[in-house]
Amino acid sequence: MPSTLRIGTLGAARITPNALIKPAEQIDGVEVTAIAARDSRRAEEFAKANRIPRVLATYDDLISDPGIDIIYNPLPNSLHCEWTIRALHAGKHVLCEKPLASNAAEAERMAQAASASGRILGDAFHYCYHPLAARVRELISNGTLGKLVYVESSFAAPIAPPNIRYDWSLAGGATMDLGCYPLHMIRFFTGITPRVVRAAASTVAENIDVAMDVNMELGPGVTARMTCAMGKDVQFGASFIARGDRGELKVVNPIAPHRGHQLTIKTSAGETQESVPGDPTYTYQLRAFADAVRGQGKFQTDGADGVVSMRIIDAVYRAAGLPPRGT
Repeated sequence: MPSTLRIGTLGAARITPNALIKPAEQIDGVEVTAIAARDSRRAEEFAKANRIPRVLATYDDLISDPGIDIIYNPLPNSLHCEWTIRALHAGKHVLCEKPLASNAAEAERMAQAASASGRILGDAFHYCYHPLAARVRELISNGTLGKLVYVESSFAAPIAPPNIRYDWSLAGGATMDLGCYPLHMIRFFTGITPRVVRAAASTVAENIDVAMDVNMELGPGVTARMTCAMGKDVQFGASFIARGDRGELKVVNPIAPHRGHQLTIKTSAGETQESVPGDPTYTYQLRAFADAVRGQGKFQTDGADGVVSMRIIDAVYRAAGLPPRGT
């Protein structure tokens, strides 16, 4: 294992500076050393703007380069499976943007490839590496709220076409891009895998959901709801609520708490508000991934976790009368 982990990024996605470049600058022993993009001019410009020393001609060149240890995959959802598996087969660890795949079958193939190669596959749900996530899990599990009764999570953002999220061939949809977060939160914060009971979607052409409303069960007497929406006039917002028979907690902006958040706890003793300090979520995530690559811990949102996430997303689409992406 080299003293410095060298990362190559596929494409020049807009998320890459915040999700990879800036975190790498804050972590010892991690460097972004190469990029490849379909548009060579864009790759050169991106590399210059972000101080990436090497630009390679093709994705294949990047994943086969012996000077790279980790591949970061922020490509459109429909390309996650193909290029992640190629990178794993080439002996690279892969941090793949969420959602992990177009559907559960693809996610299963990716997880199997990671297992066979002995490499780490990460599903980039960065929010759960921030100290706020640990605090929410603690409050739900330690009895502060009593017996869990109801959970709700939502995420909405103004995303207008034209945009890849409106493209069926790229595995688009509001549930894929936005709803994957609250669906994951419900499971991650409670430790319970939900069962989808009902889902209703608002759609545009080619089975693209612009909004989704989902009812789920977490167990006897425990229900959950997820909502998400995208569109030109949608107001940005994200929240998580957990209600027990002795109290309730609500988190405003659990997805990017480093940009401002609020945790409110209501019990018979009164109401309190907390803010959990911390670095950007992406910094925690990259540090955790690097530690896992070095054998110094388990990456929580690995390939196996990603398979569960995609099974739930597929179930949501089917319950809404829509085909899972990529099928």
